[in-house]
Amino acid sequence: MNEPNLENDLMNCDWIIEKCEKSEPYSQNLYASLCNRIFIKDGKEWTCSWRHSGIIVAELRSKKFRENYLDWYCSGIYTSGNEYIGEGDITQEISEDLLKLGWTHRSYE
Repeated sequence: MNEPNLENDLMNCDWIIEKCEKSEPYSQNLYASLCNRIFIKDGKEWTCSWRHSGIIVAELRSKKFRENYLDWYCSGIYTSGNEYIGEGDITQEISEDLLKLGWTHRSYE
C-alpha cells in the first residue's frame, strides 16, 4: 500500500482544483496552510517545504494560469488588507476541505 500523500490527493481532487482556479485568495490560503504544518492520514505524517507548497498550488492552477512556485512563495507577507494569511496559518475552510480528503493537521511543536 502506498504511503498517504497529500500532494497526490490534492492533484486528483477536481473540486480543490476548481476552487484554486476560481479563487486567488483560496489558492494563497492553501499555499500558506501547507507551510510549517504536519498533515496526518492513516497515522502517517506528510510535510513539505514552502517552495514545494508553492509548486503544488501553481500546479493545481496550471490548467488555467501560467504560474510557478514564485507566484506563491512567501505570499504570506502580503496579508495586510486582503484575504491572504501567513505561512503556517490555516483557515477553517482549508481545514474542512482537507478533512474531507481524510487529512488532519497540527503545527510543529
